[in-house]
Amino acid sequence: MSFWTDLRLPAEHELLVGFYDLRGYMRYAEATEPQPLLDLMTGYFACTGQIVASAGGRLIKTLGDAGLVAFPADRVDAGVQAVRTLQAIGRDWLGARGFKTAILAKLHIGPVAVGRVGSPGEEIVDVYGRTVNIAAALPSTGLAVTPAVFRSLQPDTRKLFKKHTPPISYIDADDHRPM
Repeated sequence: MSFWTDLRLPAEHELLVGFYDLRGYMRYAEATEPQPLLDLMTGYFACTGQIVASAGGRLIKTLGDAGLVAFPADRVDAGVQAVRTLQAIGRDWLGARGFKTAILAKLHIGPVAVGRVGSPGEEIVDVYGRTVNIAAALPSTGLAVTPAVFRSLQPDTRKLFKKHTPPISYIDADDHRPM
């Protein structure tokens, strides 16, 4: 069994929470017919959702081009690696289908409430709390993690990031912004 299948709802858990979305999506969506756009995004989220699930996480929900993901706190390194992988594979997958883009991501770790919400009989698993809000508000031009995530990483995974101030966040080591 896994964290997600063993989950008793509602409950509070320590999770790595992240958001990812596409650079230039609004411009692309304006120039694309609705059905091909839906088909593209269906395939994209199937691809990226599988990457997340393979690392022990869950694609909680999508909205347009944005995805909300969560990983158990003991999978923080796997979660960060999965987000890096989904950025690369998702970018290439979309590019092969005519949408040249970059995937922006941001991650925070902390306590969240996990429960089912929605119309009666159509509820979905969702996450709530300050941790989700912090992740959502984190500025990112690639992959950004909060100091709490950085401190939770193993030394080898930490090497993938550099400190960026102010305020302090850790960005992908390949990001070309100055330190």
